[in-house]
Amino acid sequence: MKRSYIKSIFSAMVLGTLFSCHELNVPVTSELTPDVFPSDDAQFISAAGPAYVALRGNISVEFFHLQTLSTDEAIFPAKGGNWFNGAEFKDLHYHTWTKDHGTVTGNWVWLSTIIGTVNQSLSILESNMPEGASKSQTLSELKMVRALAYFWMMDSYGNIPIITTYGDYSPHPNVPRAEVFAFIESEINAALPGLSETVDITTYGRPTKYLAYALLAKMYLNAEIYTGTNRNSDCIAACDQIISSGKFSLEPAATYLQMFYPNNGPQMKEFIFSIPFDATAANSFPFRATNLHSRYDIPRGLVGKYKMPFTPDAAVSTLPEFYKHFNDANDVRNKEWLTGLQYYNDGSPVMVTTTKKGYDQFYAGSDPSAPYTYQVNITPEVSLRQDVTSFDVGNDELAWNMGYRNIKFYPDAGSLNRNQNNDVPIFRYADALLMKAEAIQRGGAATGGASALALVNSVRTARSAAAFTNLTLENIYEERVREFASEMWHRNDMIRFGKYEGKWGYKTDSDVNKRIFPIPNSALLLNPALVQNPGY
Repeated sequence: MKRSYIKSIFSAMVLGTLFSCHELNVPVTSELTPDVFPSDDAQFISAAGPAYVALRGNISVEFFHLQTLSTDEAIFPAKGGNWFNGAEFKDLHYHTWTKDHGTVTGNWVWLSTIIGTVNQSLSILESNMPEGASKSQTLSELKMVRALAYFWMMDSYGNIPIITTYGDYSPHPNVPRAEVFAFIESEINAALPGLSETVDITTYGRPTKYLAYALLAKMYLNAEIYTGTNRNSDCIAACDQIISSGKFSLEPAATYLQMFYPNNGPQMKEFIFSIPFDATAANSFPFRATNLHSRYDIPRGLVGKYKMPFTPDAAVSTLPEFYKHFNDANDVRNKEWLTGLQYYNDGSPVMVTTTKKGYDQFYAGSDPSAPYTYQVNITPEVSLRQDVTSFDVGNDELAWNMGYRNIKFYPDAGSLNRNQNNDVPIFRYADALLMKAEAIQRGGAATGGASALALVNSVRTARSAAAFTNLTLENIYEERVREFASEMWHRNDMIRFGKYEGKWGYKTDSDVNKRIFPIPNSALLLNPALVQNPGY
């Protein structure tokens, strides 16, 4: 079911190749203009397509790295000098990024590209599309794509420019974060009447009313961080719109992991909004299902219980500070990790033959070239044993096995390259339940007869974890760690729970200014009206 739909949506998006990356105030140019295009239903669909192509863009590269490698969720050390990348990943871990950091810049460009592309599509469709329900829905969906991009930009950079008019290339100054929040809120509320309430294959990958409510809930839950004002009651009300709809339900333990497999899609009952990916399309889901795995040369074989479609080029791993929260032996979410001794599906151990020096580069015996065979054993600690300054664990078997690996986004055995078919869920029903629980726990009034404890336990029960007998905010934080690993919400959670200034791995920085990233230098050069964020 998924493949036929995805192929149709990607064919409708083919015009996205006409667009190039740009800053918010840099012209977007293409052959698509109101004078020549579009004029019929098929062309109207194609005119909206580039916005969704842009949305797919870099979410699994720069955005994923910013949201994970800047937290205790993941670390990406060098291995014998490989993947040092000019200290790119080291700086994310240590919170020493600057306005010239490549990932910080790439994320700004990606989000700006989405906004600029939506602005262009809106300018064309608003003037060329005939009035009616179809136009209202199409324009509302596009505005929700833009609102999502603005939310991510506000969350990442705080004070940002707001540009909604295509062709306006004048310098726009930063707008204070609270004003950006109010703008996004108004955009969502204005789009709501035109959005569909249908949740099936026809709306999969497109914004519905329930994406709007989920995004509002996320904004309200974080409102005290963004604006200084508590909005917990509003968060609960937005979550109730999703919960009371009856259109979503928790996946049971038997299908929890399938939500992230290559064949996931509109059949997943928890998905409120997901970004579809197709391995045949360019830049489709790299890194997440490759760099998070082991690297052994077992062509299209198995590492542990998990299929490895090809040899990944590196291994991002978690830190003990994060993994310690996976502490219930019956929790199905434990199965999204590669840990310990590795076995093939037939039960035989994964064995690797190297040399004594190849196994341990610091081996000092008299026979470093002697053969050495061992069973792959992925260990929890990550030690910069080769060089702390260059963030290097070494280039031997011990180094390659350091750090437990999250494999929630199961690699695609059908893919011959880095691209994957795993769709990326942005909002799931579990998030609506846990956001409501947290808002209640923070002082909001319970609604619908569901206490915060009951809401959290509904998620735990679905994951085969033991129910809590009482609840604290710390319990909710830890539950979010377990539920949303590798789903790009952990940085947002750490900031809200006051944990982002803590110590983990090798990071000791406690500067609260690092809660937002700097405005990239390239953006400052293009737009002289921008002012750098505090602390940079």
